[in-house]
Amino acid sequence: MKSKYISPTLNSEAFNCPACHVFTKQCWSFLIGSSHADGFGLQMSDERFRVSVCEHCRFPTIWLGDEMIYPNDLAAEPPNVDLDDDVKADYNEARAIVNRSPRGAAALLRLAIQKLCKQLGKPGDNINADISALVADGLPTRVQQALDVVRVVGNNAVHPGAMDLSDDRETANALFGLVNIIAETMLTEPRKIEELYADLPESARAAIDKRDA
Repeated sequence: MKSKYISPTLNSEAFNCPACHVFTKQCWSFLIGSSHADGFGLQMSDERFRVSVCEHCRFPTIWLGDEMIYPNDLAAEPPNVDLDDDVKADYNEARAIVNRSPRGAAALLRLAIQKLCKQLGKPGDNINADISALVADGLPTRVQQALDVVRVVGNNAVHPGAMDLSDDRETANALFGLVNIIAETMLTEPRKIEELYADLPESARAAIDKRDA
């Protein structure tokens, strides 16, 4: 099963690195600068700036206050590879702006979920109805419950692509994960099983077909 993605947060001991995506320890320090104008060295530090370095790949992240300012477009897990290109486009646009506009990112992710429902053969007109149909097709009920928690579905749902003034970074992070959970369950896992089955010897598949008949 796909492991949970832990988004970068200030002063966390470990999270998924924005560069290598590995969940690993982060080493924190203050940002220190130096100047050598006129031959005199001047060193200064500002405790508002923090730097974390990934223990796995040594990639740094730079923070101003509690906001990651570098890199500013890799603060969420990458999209599932089996998503359609138009779903990935909305997802990646949300990924690029989530630090600056969590509400905008959440609106794009709701739109991505609507498009994902269409990719999975549902009408894409009503997310609530589509998710219920996906549960009937095998999507775990816990995913539907999680969608309700972040107000993607239900009587108070925000229309896909529309902003909800109450959306925050936590909501956006949950939506990133939900898009990939749905894709993993309904697209990736069936594809992997089909590929494994196709790799069986022809004689074995023929025996299976005979058994099932």
